[in-house]
Amino acid sequence: MLTLAATTVSDGSLGEPEIFASLQGEGPSAGRPSTFIRLSRCNLACVWCDTAYTWRFLGDNRPHRDGVAYDRKANQVILSEADAAARIAALAPRRLVITGGEPLLQAPALARMIALLPAQKSSWHVEVETNGTIAPPPALDALIDQYNVSPKLKHSGNPIDIALIPERLSAWSLEPKAYFKFVISTPEDLEEVLTLQQSYAIPSPRIYLMPEGRDSETLRSRARWLAPICSEHEFNFSDRLHIHLYGDTRGT
Repeated sequence: MLTLAATTVSDGSLGEPEIFASLQGEGPSAGRPSTFIRLSRCNLACVWCDTAYTWRFLGDNRPHRDGVAYDRKANQVILSEADAAARIAALAPRRLVITGGEPLLQAPALARMIALLPAQKSSWHVEVETNGTIAPPPALDALIDQYNVSPKLKHSGNPIDIALIPERLSAWSLEPKAYFKFVISTPEDLEEVLTLQQSYAIPSPRIYLMPEGRDSETLRSRARWLAPICSEHEFNFSDRLHIHLYGDTRGT
């Protein structure tokens, strides 16, 4: 079984599972038509997380700048792997983006779900968005075309020994399917990125810097100073296209 986020909440009742078609808004696949499945639960707690409804439930006191705790029953949906695969297959884009929360917490169920997708596996491109702290098991890894790895810097509020695990960062750096996406709040965050790049020999073409923000004004303001930094260090710049198109809303 898979534990998903819910797209809508009405008077405490369950919403629809967050499986939807949209444009990928971030990273190396930005702008591409994609089918998304958003899973619930996360082993980290970023203070600026824009999907806190996937993990910060009532009784969870991990810090978040909004200070909102969500009702678990109203924000989680349990689906069988077969049901999830059927809902994904009903949507047109064959680029599947598995996001969260932290999807690799549910790796065994994800492997079973992907195996149930109709048609040849070669007709699907499957991406996993991960915080980089969990190793994908072989059964799942064999089905994944791309990892969008987003290690969390100090400004995320996570303890460094939990968020930046050396053996995992080393493994991701050696994984040709992995791209690194760093969320940047201030120019000073660059020093952390450069240290991680040097420590783990991450190639510049596989690094994306993305401004932190949940509205267009903030993103554009930070992009003005972040874009030249990307040019100087030969990193890729990632915007947040979905925020510009739809705002900070679920199911987009």
